[in-house]
Amino acid sequence: MTPASAVINNAHELEGTPLIRVKPYDKFERIAQDKRRGKLSRVERTPADKEWIEAFCRAADPYNAALVRFMFETAARIDQAVSLEPDDLRPHENKVRVKAQKGHPESWIAVSPQMMDELLALPPKRPKNRKTGKLMKARVFGYGSSTGYNTRWKTICKRAGIPYLSAHPAGRHGFFTELVVRQGVDPVTAAKAGRWSDPNLPMRIYAHAETDEADIRARFRTNHVQDYAVQTPNSKKSQKE
Repeated sequence: MTPASAVINNAHELEGTPLIRVKPYDKFERIAQDKRRGKLSRVERTPADKEWIEAFCRAADPYNAALVRFMFETAARIDQAVSLEPDDLRPHENKVRVKAQKGHPESWIAVSPQMMDELLALPPKRPKNRKTGKLMKARVFGYGSSTGYNTRWKTICKRAGIPYLSAHPAGRHGFFTELVVRQGVDPVTAAKAGRWSDPNLPMRIYAHAETDEADIRARFRTNHVQDYAVQTPNSKKSQKE
């Protein structure tokens, strides 16, 4: 349903085709559909953490190491990241220009000095257009499309001995969970840093709880310290005597 709706909306915006409203499944319809397919439609994503990022980078080449660090640090989408050109870097300000996407305008975002050093150390590459075979403009990370990284990342993850994560959980999911859940940054600040206009959206989708459920249940079995003496029948009798 989601891909079909996206295609219809995109065709309407680009070609002016009739706008058809596609009604999404409600909760119960989605559960029934999942049973018929034998597959969950909404799978819980695993966000990247610092340990995963470092293991990935140790096994990766400089371009992919910088790419995953850039998305983890800035919450940039994969298409925004791979579209970076040399002119999109402002080294003296430690800022990077990311293109408009998902209703958000083009903007200059701040990066750490270490991140900027990594970006500047990458000789720009001119990727080849898969459809035309022609060379494209030079890109910072060397990829020509938002899907070109997949095969390489799977190889890197296998070499590093870590589970494969695609760009979205490694970047945006990892970014928000790292700040809000692990470091305790308030959601409003984290949402602004990740360029979400409404902090409720990333809290609902991108913040992943990491507390062990068994630990939560064990809290109900913890003995509480009592501030008063327990009155037993014998003690009451002694007090009367």
